[in-house]
Amino acid sequence: MKTSRLPARTVDAARVLFCFSTVAFLAHTASAEDAAEGVASAEPAEQTRPAGWVDEARVIAAGQAEPGSWLAHGQTYDELRFSTLTEINRDTVDSLGLAWVKNLNIPHRLQATPLVIDGVMYFTDSWSVAYAVDARTGEEIWRFDPETDRGSARYSCCGGPANRGVAAYKGKLYFATFDARLVAVDQATGERIWDVDTTHYPTHSPYTITGAPRVVHGKVFIGQSSSEFGIRGHLSAYDAETGELAWRFFVVPGDPAEPFEHPELEEAAKTWGGEWWKLGGGGTVWHSIVYDAKFDQLIFGTGNGAPWPRKIRSPGGGDNLFLGGVMSVNPNTGRMNWFYQMTPADNWDFNACQDIALLDMEIDGKVRSVLLQGPKNGFFYVLDRENGELLRANPYVRLNWATHIDMATGRPVEDPEMAYDEKAQWVLPSNAGGHSWQAMAVDPDRGIAYLPVQDMSAWYGLPQSFLDTGEYELNPNGISLGVDMRPAEDAPPQPEAAGYLKAIDPLTGEVVWSVERATPYNGGTLATAGGLVFHGDAAGQLAAYDADDGSTRWEYDTQGSTPASPITYEIEGEQYLAVLVGRAWRREESDGRMMVFKLGAEGEMTRELGEAEIPQPPPLTVGEEDVARGEALYNRTCVGCHGIGGVATINADLRMMSEETHERFQDIVRGGVLADKGMLSFAAAVTEDEAELIRQYVISQALKARAAPPAQDNRRPGRD
Repeated sequence: MKTSRLPARTVDAARVLFCFSTVAFLAHTASAEDAAEGVASAEPAEQTRPAGWVDEARVIAAGQAEPGSWLAHGQTYDELRFSTLTEINRDTVDSLGLAWVKNLNIPHRLQATPLVIDGVMYFTDSWSVAYAVDARTGEEIWRFDPETDRGSARYSCCGGPANRGVAAYKGKLYFATFDARLVAVDQATGERIWDVDTTHYPTHSPYTITGAPRVVHGKVFIGQSSSEFGIRGHLSAYDAETGELAWRFFVVPGDPAEPFEHPELEEAAKTWGGEWWKLGGGGTVWHSIVYDAKFDQLIFGTGNGAPWPRKIRSPGGGDNLFLGGVMSVNPNTGRMNWFYQMTPADNWDFNACQDIALLDMEIDGKVRSVLLQGPKNGFFYVLDRENGELLRANPYVRLNWATHIDMATGRPVEDPEMAYDEKAQWVLPSNAGGHSWQAMAVDPDRGIAYLPVQDMSAWYGLPQSFLDTGEYELNPNGISLGVDMRPAEDAPPQPEAAGYLKAIDPLTGEVVWSVERATPYNGGTLATAGGLVFHGDAAGQLAAYDADDGSTRWEYDTQGSTPASPITYEIEGEQYLAVLVGRAWRREESDGRMMVFKLGAEGEMTRELGEAEIPQPPPLTVGEEDVARGEALYNRTCVGCHGIGGVATINADLRMMSEETHERFQDIVRGGVLADKGMLSFAAAVTEDEAELIRQYVISQALKARAAPPAQDNRRPGRD
């Protein structure tokens, strides 16, 4: 690990470890060198290692020994997404061209980070279909379809199925499915080895998984997604050989009348009020899981509360542990080491599941082992990863819910004027977060983090029914946010939205440079020793920026959406750049694909995609009152997948329905004729008359969009 060359900076004397009153369990073991030495003796030496074999020692050594590989989700355990390859650099990048494309024939969002191991690329698509391809040519070696239940799409909080990738370990490849299973296949052949249900219910439940697993110490670690469906989050560890459950850490306490699953929950329950367990509580571990080899600890981010408003979820107050923070546990036992809560009593869907990077930085003349994270709440954090101590917290995006972080207590200082308990209003950042799952990159030499930023607001208000009665019931047909996100008729104008790639000094909060992107929705980042930062966006523009000043060095129109994180790898002296490209945003329909670039290549796209226009819908046949009823039904049943107001950026935008689709609407919604594409029958949720009212509402939205396209299409539910 390299030490930052930034000058020393001052840290406030008063510091805290937690944002709650409980006991810290501190247990640390071997250094990275000791860890590598300990596992190396039990594994094949490099000379005899089978092709594709990945173990702890190889990953720990990879940063120096084989920079041309991409062995783990964030390249190495540190998850810096920083490559030391230099063939593609600021002087040569203008000759970067398309080397090969693999079309995946899938219309959903693509978010996976591929792995490249010994010349083979491994990745997953939206439905968790796993691929192994020749990393030089894209030629398919094997393909494994876990047959994910397409009906699980109805439990997506934000636009249909997704999967963020695979993990390789000792001859096996591991990945999760959207219907909440964990699968192990033979890395060489793609044959299934084991397949387990990760939920803790005996029957099917609304649990889903979008995240990529991590593997270390013979265990596979995975969380789950979509707190908003009334579930209780947990991180689970499975035996890498057998798939047997080794341990499970529940993030939020369950029914206090039952025994607590582990001792930390007894203290956590004291910070909750009401009957939270009947609403699920939330706290899903839906993205970041990092192994810290230096302290032999597993660090992960914890999710938002559910429902979102604390007044509904936990009446009477309390910090609601362990929501919205970063936690360290022992990877062998699951026992907690420490926890730091970014957003106590989360009220906005400000989870802390965003990616975590590990490095050593010089702070106040002392080199400290730290973690960096820019969670949803809009503050960028630096924590001492030995004990969770807060070292820095600076805003990285516009925010109005809090004024600053009190370094003496470690807590955000909320602005009471921005509370939405009684008065609905625009809140910055939005529930999508100032930064979400799209990965940042960190240059350890410069001490700079390259962060994709979503500068957006969202309208927050308590449901009128709750204000009238004080009662709240989970939505039996889908997502239960607990907030009304439809702006009132007399609402002030929504703050303008924008998307940025920002180069941030984590210790001062200084924005070294910033580039505005075409849309608020950004992609993940990759930084390289070639002086470049690669970054895409939802409009399909993949670009390389100069790491010094953010100037554009190269651009490529992928004709799709590029929220996934690029990677780079090297084979036989040639450096490649790879990224998954998903469904086009505001363009004609397109299928997802893997796109790979190298210097001097001259490959071409298979076809050009024009801008999509909302077609002329059928005429409205009902009055305003029925349209309003249709809107209420839509918000109860459809909003999770198809977006607020009918505006979807990832899943099908219903305003784009063709004449034929309008004619088949009942067959689709109630008949389930598109079940094979994830759209199961909703006959149990809506009657025929109600389905027609929903269609009429969508028609009204299409007519509005054609008459006066909205300035912003950025109001959607959470993004895990």
